[in-house]
Amino acid sequence: MQSIPVDTSRLGVLRCAVGPEPKIADFESKEVKKDRDGNTVYTVAVTVRQDGRRVSVIEIAVSGEPKGVVEGSEVRVTGLEAFAWAMGDRHGISFRAAAITPVPAPASSASAGKGGGA
Repeated sequence: MQSIPVDTSRLGVLRCAVGPEPKIADFESKEVKKDRDGNTVYTVAVTVRQDGRRVSVIEIAVSGEPKGVVEGSEVRVTGLEAFAWAMGDRHGISFRAAAITPVPAPASSASAGKGGGA
């Protein structure tokens, strides 16, 4: 399967729609998917909205649990790759990332003006 690098800087603001959940490898046995190093693979649903376009939701797989990523929070996706797949008459695109991290909230303007005045 050939990977296609995705330029996340062109995707606009990325937000977590559904927090990290372990990816299931086998729905009958409920076996959780692991990467080559034995780390649990998680999926995170992320909303993507480019200027003037509708919101899309993509599910991104990532090795290891993304800490601090919660529903509604803005996220940064590092090393995003897309993979085209086909199984019989079904086909689609899946996404994998090296990391998904929360974007720190900006400091409030109220605290920015505080200081030790005379």
